[in-house]
Amino acid sequence: MKNPIIYALDFDGVICDSAIETGISGWKAATQIWPDMPVDAPTEMVELFRQARPIIETGYEAILAMRSLYLGATVDSLYQGCAEQFQALMQEAQVDSAQLKKLFGDTRDLWIAADKAGWIGQNPLYAGVVEKLARLNQHSDWYVVTTKQERFVRMILSGAGIELADERIFGLDRNLSKIEVLKILQDRHPEQALHFYEDRLPTLLKVAQQAELANVELLFAAWGYNGAAEQAEAVAAGFKLVQLGEFLV
Repeated sequence: MKNPIIYALDFDGVICDSAIETGISGWKAATQIWPDMPVDAPTEMVELFRQARPIIETGYEAILAMRSLYLGATVDSLYQGCAEQFQALMQEAQVDSAQLKKLFGDTRDLWIAADKAGWIGQNPLYAGVVEKLARLNQHSDWYVVTTKQERFVRMILSGAGIELADERIFGLDRNLSKIEVLKILQDRHPEQALHFYEDRLPTLLKVAQQAELANVELLFAAWGYNGAAEQAEAVAAGFKLVQLGEFLV
């Protein structure tokens, strides 16, 4: 008998710790726009990106974050005003978000074509998550709700031995917001409780404003790309803070 809970899981920062791969892909893509950057991402830049990773909502923004860091931006400055910095970089390079999304995806595809195992290796699932997802496959309906391109999600899950049907992966390709996806899942499973695990507080705050989604259980993944300040803010806003160990039970 199926578990009455439907799981809607963000991918990066909930299932997969993709910060290093995202940073390296962002750097590789940035070098194609700004050839003054070295071909290989310096280790210290990748580490700075990992610290700044919580600001990234959609993968292509890693291109702009890496360019900003190369130009001397601090992690703190990105937290304080990355939107303005990113917009200025896009205007300077005369590129828009659609072009950057394509460049980011193409850059990943080239890396995968050259070294698929190495690329997957830079996208590890959090400790214990493989076993958790395998158990969910046996007794629960679960979905991936992400801004990542779906083919990358499939590749990473498959590399970890987890199979998930295409119709259960809602990614960037569908041009749907997470709010829209949650409404689809709620309509698809009207008699079951929907639990949404997300590591970005702004996303949860947007979902919480939707009256139609008032019955969705919103869970803040403390093991993902967020910090102590955001966690305290999440608790103050009434969200349940979940540690990795609690999710794995």
